[in-house]
Amino acid sequence: MIELDDSLVSGVKNLRRWFHQHPEPSFEERKTQDRIVEVLNGLGIENRRAGETGVIADIRGNGTGRTIALRSDMDALRIQEAETELNGEYRSQNAGVMHACGHDGHMAMLLGAARWLQEHWDKLAGNVRLIFQPAEEVPPGGAVSMIADGCLDGVDAIIAAHIFGNMPLSRIGFRPGPFMASSRTFKVSIKGKPGHHMCPQENIDPIQIAARFISTIQTDIRQRLNPNARYVLGFGEVHSGMQHNQTPAEAEVVGTFRAYDLRDSETIAGAIKSNLDGLMLSFGSSLTPHPSSPVPSYTLDAEPAYPPLVNNPAFTKRASEVLKRSFPDVDDDMEPNLGAEDFACYLDKVPGMFLFLGGANPERGITAMNHSDRFDMDEAVLATGTKALVTLATDFLRDPASYLSR
Repeated sequence: MIELDDSLVSGVKNLRRWFHQHPEPSFEERKTQDRIVEVLNGLGIENRRAGETGVIADIRGNGTGRTIALRSDMDALRIQEAETELNGEYRSQNAGVMHACGHDGHMAMLLGAARWLQEHWDKLAGNVRLIFQPAEEVPPGGAVSMIADGCLDGVDAIIAAHIFGNMPLSRIGFRPGPFMASSRTFKVSIKGKPGHHMCPQENIDPIQIAARFISTIQTDIRQRLNPNARYVLGFGEVHSGMQHNQTPAEAEVVGTFRAYDLRDSETIAGAIKSNLDGLMLSFGSSLTPHPSSPVPSYTLDAEPAYPPLVNNPAFTKRASEVLKRSFPDVDDDMEPNLGAEDFACYLDKVPGMFLFLGGANPERGITAMNHSDRFDMDEAVLATGTKALVTLATDFLRDPASYLSR
């Protein structure tokens, strides 16, 4: 059984607090990158900068076995961190930016795992690739650039762990197969005909069209998808107008849609386009009094989807057996969720798994969900996560066939 000494655990905690104090947004993780390189150099681990602001590193074991990759995300969110009774020692020093999704902890855990693995390199039956990835939070995600820079070259399997804000402390949760959804951001810009409210017959109101779209698209989607399909579409932004007594020229609606099946995602995209096409015809004929008046128009921008995140069943089965021998609270049938993660891009290339780590502790008031301005973690989760990464990496290198051949 893997054991972590007190100095390693303390070092992981200190690193987490440093990263939390110095958050940087997606593809701006320059100081974060420098700090990671500094720590890796101090451990004697070869590394290189990649993916703009990411880092790839390699720990060479004592043999010519397989290579397993461990990945951490790096970026923070544009959120102003709330002052709490707990975060006074490590609150963000970068106004308007916060590690509100646990990436500070992920980096610290991976560096802690790197230290343990480097100290025991001669007992490793293969190699470990360390991937510090920028820009998980913004599509198309930093995984794409890291893969393009060769982070998976020679890699046989991959693992990542993510701290979850409303999950009981140090619980480890995952499931085989589909685990997280694909996600696409869409933006609809609707152009009407502006004018004074005293002459509505001369105007085409893009706000009315946007409102009709928002109120009808859910029904259109339900009519196109299998009733058993799991998906969600939500609206996050609506913008229009600057003057209280004017029909504006344009309205903008922004949102996301998520599904476990890429075919369902394409169906939703098709439903959005069909709905808007119909609204252009409907409002053009009903609100345009003269044939010479312009018909409303729209543009639709739907970003490429993060693919669904699918844990390799054989890999996950073996990992479950191993983790249950070392940890008291392992849920290997965790409910899938409609969040999205660009770790899915790695799992499209090589087998592996993504797991959640519980960071909540109601007795200490640590219950806020990820992406909250009060998000925090009970730092005991850091030792759990570090140990889990080391446990799975060393077991995979010892017996890779048990992860890959079932």
